Amino acid sequence: MSLSRSDLEAGNEQTRLLEASHSGIKLTTLSEDELQRSLHQTLQQQPANSDIWIFAYGSLIWNPLIKYVERRAGIIYGWHRRFCTWMILGLGTPENPGLLLGLDRGGSCRGVIYRIAAADVPKELLLIWRREMVAGVYLARWVRVFDGTQEFKAIAFVANRQHPRYAHRIPLKTTINSIATASGKLGSCADYLMRTVDGLVTEGIKDRKLLSLREQVLAKQQARLVSSSSTQITS
Repeated sequence: MSLSRSDLEAGNEQTRLLEASHSGIKLTTLSEDELQRSLHQTLQQQPANSDIWIFAYGSLIWNPLIKYVERRAGIIYGWHRRFCTWMILGLGTPENPGLLLGLDRGGSCRGVIYRIAAADVPKELLLIWRREMVAGVYLARWVRVFDGTQEFKAIAFVANRQHPRYAHRIPLKTTINSIATASGKLGSCADYLMRTVDGLVTEGIKDRKLLSLREQVLAKQQARLVSSSSTQITS
């Protein structure tokens, strides 16, 4: 099941997280009031009643769910795209957690920016905050985005290194195994990776690390399938 705009409008993403905490999974989530305060603090850094740009580097590329008036490719410096956040619900389980993309320190990252019209900012950004900020695994940061000719100031969601679900320096083998095998209420980690790679390629962006990771994940899944088939035959 993919995340939908109606989920965000109804606050269902937050509800799912809260229900999970009641069923024995300890998760800290932000209330609607806390989300509103966080959004207000972020917007204070921009002139009132102005258009806002959002920088997308993962699922926001292929499943934005927001109303926007302009979209273009761009690059930011000082941050790179990495599977650096454990996810125990949407793309995984407590027994086999998945991994979620985040922006981590250093390097650069190519992605997509969306311009949200000033009149739509209050509603559309609240939907994004419900999606990206409810669990506290991200921090909203203003970044400079370059599209080759112009510079834009945009909001990006970077990894919260202080969060207990931050995955610091995990081995590549662990990353591959998690993405190849983890699955949750919102789908599988592998599908999340494939859709992100496809979304980037559609924008003319080739992330070599993600392309290599995709091949290794596919190889891992194939090996597991062959192993499973062999076991069934011998038994």
